[in-house]
Amino acid sequence: MNTKGWVALVAAAGLVASLTGCSSSSSGSGGTDTSKYTPMTLMIGSSGDAETKAVQAAASSWAKANKTKVTVTAASDLTQQLGQGFSGGNPPDLFYMSWDQFQTYASKKYLDPYAGQQANASAFYPALKSAFSYGGKFYCEPKDFSTLGLIINTDKWAAAGLTDADIPKDWAGLEAVAKKLTTGDTVGLSFGPEYARMGVFMNQAGGSLLSKDGKKVTADSAANVAGLEEVKKLAGEGVLKFPSALDSGWSGEALGKGKAAMVIEGPWISGLKTDYPNLKYTVAELPAGKEKSTFTFSNCWGIPAQSKTSAEAQSLVKSLTNDTQQLKFSAAFGVIPSTETAAKEYATKYPGNAAFVKSNDYAVSPVAFAGAATVITDFNSQLEGIATADPKTILASLQKNLQAALDATK
Repeated sequence: MNTKGWVALVAAAGLVASLTGCSSSSSGSGGTDTSKYTPMTLMIGSSGDAETKAVQAAASSWAKANKTKVTVTAASDLTQQLGQGFSGGNPPDLFYMSWDQFQTYASKKYLDPYAGQQANASAFYPALKSAFSYGGKFYCEPKDFSTLGLIINTDKWAAAGLTDADIPKDWAGLEAVAKKLTTGDTVGLSFGPEYARMGVFMNQAGGSLLSKDGKKVTADSAANVAGLEEVKKLAGEGVLKFPSALDSGWSGEALGKGKAAMVIEGPWISGLKTDYPNLKYTVAELPAGKEKSTFTFSNCWGIPAQSKTSAEAQSLVKSLTNDTQQLKFSAAFGVIPSTETAAKEYATKYPGNAAFVKSNDYAVSPVAFAGAATVITDFNSQLEGIATADPKTILASLQKNLQAALDATK
């Protein structure tokens, strides 16, 4: 999988009305006789058969132990189908809730804020807890995570006379190796022309799109300008090209084709082995600007507000998020566990992905408050021309539009 672009707002999928028709009361979170658990539905956005089968097996194991049944549905379009379920008063009992939709659902009170009361609430990475918190409440437990790293084609690296000592630790190092790796048929660096990639440069420069208290947009700060100026410099020098200029749908494809020597992507890059079995690469943490930073992306296990099967769903989530089960998911379809203890074990077991795990210590989630997606989509369209555009002008427009979107949530 990859994270190209932003998922449309839930409202676009028809998320309207309220949850009145979907349930009448919560059954609480404790003391339920497991023999009385009712059948449940679980909706996921699957990356493929391996993920679907792994979730089905985990859900079936829990259901068997609790004398009930769980029907797992792999949605063809999770955003749309989940929205339709809520608007029709019949949402699934448990579902994947993505980082970019969470704020919208939580702000409309469509989710059960169960996570903060769970025994393992403190086991998750702080960045993941923050991504799924709203109004001071930790709503839903994260199921796994992905961070962005610098993926390096080791054959191209060696051919350029570079060694492990040259792996860039800062922007100056990135510029230097990108130049050495850029040849007639290969560009040194590639990533998508979007906030979900360029935003890390803004953060590395010490910037952010929101103030720490989340009450004010800070898009046009000097730090954010500096971050985009660095991207503009790389693009202007020709050592950074976007996937479309490399006849590729995303930067991972450009890496696989040998048209890009380095890309900024996440652990889903492992999927390239299917189409490009001869590809050899290594993963490094992203180079730092003024500071280290990367983005973290995740889904959480969402439960509808006022759900009659809240107790059952919480019990199932407890089973799905324990370290043993999360590591089984890692083995089945490559995700990184959301608990700190399981993630450390994952890093030991899969040392090639250790950089993704380590960087989650300082990772942040992209801005995703209700109403932000439309503004970010426009921002992305402006970023496509960053090589010749004025970062101050782009960010001034983002400041105005994003502040208006934030004001609309108050």
